[in-house]
Amino acid sequence: MYTKEQVAQTIDHAVLKPEQTLADLKENAEMCIKNKVFSMCVKPCDIKAAKELLNNSGVKVSCVLSFPHGADATPVKAFQAKQAIEDGTDEIDMVMNIGRFLSGEYDYVREDIKAVVEVAHQHNVLVKVIQESGHLTLEQIAKACKLSYEAGADFVKTSTGFGPGGAKPEYIEVMVKTVGDKMQVKPSGGIRDWETAVAFLEQGADRLGIGSTEAVLNGATATGDY
Repeated sequence: MYTKEQVAQTIDHAVLKPEQTLADLKENAEMCIKNKVFSMCVKPCDIKAAKELLNNSGVKVSCVLSFPHGADATPVKAFQAKQAIEDGTDEIDMVMNIGRFLSGEYDYVREDIKAVVEVAHQHNVLVKVIQESGHLTLEQIAKACKLSYEAGADFVKTSTGFGPGGAKPEYIEVMVKTVGDKMQVKPSGGIRDWETAVAFLEQGADRLGIGSTEAVLNGATATGDY
């Protein structure tokens, strides 16, 4: 049995929609503080503002990087990591290069992740690798997990919330089986009710990416895409 507080402490609350404004950011920050979630995950341009809004609240700032397609050149990703850290992020959720992965360019994908990890780990910033699992077979999910591990990343994560489908139990099963003993696992996308959130935690997930945080924590079912 999980309490509301326990589940809240696993949530990275997502404020990532392109149309979300600074007023939305403020409103979401207040909700995060009220519910004592683990972090608020924001767009790179919003890190500084989020840091101020969450100052001394105990809620961390996490951010996305090369989002939502992972298609930036590797040096650009490394620079984005440097900028995000300067702006005050505590954790980085990067998107792996999906097209290169599906091309079988595994060395490229590993080095691309590693470039971000090397910048982040100098500052004790955790790196989560979003693989956009909906584009991948279960075998490919396992392979992407291995590459993320070899690159030194801290977490594997399913989805951006803007791709095909979100987190599915079978994705998490593969992730936990492949790297669960040496990395952390974050399902994200489509977690809109309490039952789904708890089921992922029971499967061995460590963190949850959720946009409908209040609905989940209130045991209600939310509507929307993330």
